[in-house]
Amino acid sequence: MKILRFKTDKVEKKGILVDGKIRRIFGSIFSDFQVSDEIYELDKIDFLPPILPSKIICAGRNYSEHAEELGNKLTEEPLIFLKPPTAIIAHNRTIIKPSVSERVDYEGELAVIIGKRCKNIPPEQIYQYIFGYTCFNDITARDIQKKENKFTRAKSFDTFAPIGPFIVTDLNAENLNIKTRVNYKLMQNGNTKNMIFKIPFLISFISKIMTLLPGDVVATGTPSGVGPLSHGDMVEVEIDNIGILKNFVNTVE
Repeated sequence: MKILRFKTDKVEKKGILVDGKIRRIFGSIFSDFQVSDEIYELDKIDFLPPILPSKIICAGRNYSEHAEELGNKLTEEPLIFLKPPTAIIAHNRTIIKPSVSERVDYEGELAVIIGKRCKNIPPEQIYQYIFGYTCFNDITARDIQKKENKFTRAKSFDTFAPIGPFIVTDLNAENLNIKTRVNYKLMQNGNTKNMIFKIPFLISFISKIMTLLPGDVVATGTPSGVGPLSHGDMVEVEIDNIGILKNFVNTVE
């Protein structure tokens, strides 16, 4: 099932994708929602972020080739950091390149959406707590990250967390191709099977640090091939069986 949030006539709505059209739903996506007879065309709506999380937890250096391309050593445990929910933007929205950064990079990733309260859960039980999956772009001010040797400022600018367009449930995420294109040119071509820390271990590890709540986002790391974005670029993150997350780059809000 593909779930989305969208807007028509300035009204925010939720829906599911059925045969290429949107059927509006009522109620929480995490419980027994009702499917209505309201139908919308995909090209007639404004996409919204498919989820509004309390927090975004990201895994760094979770693909060995990506760590190597940036000259970083692999870690014995997952390297995690947070992005603020205020960084989130939807499919088709604009990434704002801040004036304080000379290099802003794309990082295409698979994101996991948590479905219920998750604390101190062993890896073998993690899939019971996963609601679904979506595309994510961990936009990074690379020059700031290198200068500070930290993640927070470099990862947290407004618009630095594109996500969507859909949340896909009932998906096997162990062998999904992840592709990132800039102006239609293929820049990243990875697969989730190459993660160092697999999804059950990664989320279990996080759950032993912080309580994960329904709707929280866990971004699972990016494959190799990251690179800079420039004013006027169009960047796409495509993941098998989920879809394409497309965003534009601008230097002006």
